[in-house]
Amino acid sequence: MKGFYAAFITETMKVFRSKVLWITFLLFIFIALMMGLLMLVAKHPEIAENSAIISTKASFISSANWLIYFNLLTQMAVVLGTIGSGIVTIWIFGREYSDRVIKDILVLPVSRFDIVLSKTIITFIWSFLLLTVMFIVSILTGKLVTLDGWTSQLFYHSTGTFFKASVLTILLFTPVTFITCASRNELLPVGFLIIVIIFTQLIFAALPEITPYFPWAIPALIAKVAGPLSPAANIYSWFILIITVLLGFAGTAAWWRYADHH
Repeated sequence: MKGFYAAFITETMKVFRSKVLWITFLLFIFIALMMGLLMLVAKHPEIAENSAIISTKASFISSANWLIYFNLLTQMAVVLGTIGSGIVTIWIFGREYSDRVIKDILVLPVSRFDIVLSKTIITFIWSFLLLTVMFIVSILTGKLVTLDGWTSQLFYHSTGTFFKASVLTILLFTPVTFITCASRNELLPVGFLIIVIIFTQLIFAALPEITPYFPWAIPALIAKVAGPLSPAANIYSWFILIITVLLGFAGTAAWWRYADHH
């Protein structure tokens, strides 16, 4: 336990001393503000008369109300949860290789499993906080825009849906950790993230029948934000999701334990 505590405190200090932490939070706050701006333009189209880009994006919003806004937030959580947790994972697990300090870490009197576990927990907390901050800022922005249709029941239901989708999506960062460690650089995991995002969108559009069996599509199905024509998640979906997360973590732990790091 002392080994895990020491590893966790060390990793936490490294995160708080990094500019990457604050840059990611600023980025997610900016995204939340932009979402509020799109709702404002959807409510008052005359604001963006001189901006074709903003007008086009706002035109995809059918109605400027809280129900639409919450659905949009949850959809963003599924996409940004993948991107955000992927970026955080690559930084936390990949920086030792880019900084060439991996051998120094491995000789510390701390078990490699404790190091992996501490990094994994910090990755989840960091990623979860990013989406939480985005959600809070988005709610405040929606209040400023004065969207229609606010009810306490809608807020509680939508909040639960948002965080359910967020947690399930974030947990899928474990395969990225394994790819980052096994490749010993940032290029391959970034490519993997891009492929996952593109492929997820493609199967939703062209092969919706396989979405309940593709890990990165499952959170949207469970949260029921994939659209009325998408199939529902089933027991196999939960099994695939859990196995994917566990295999990613187990693979990372095994790699740190048995791989040749010289």
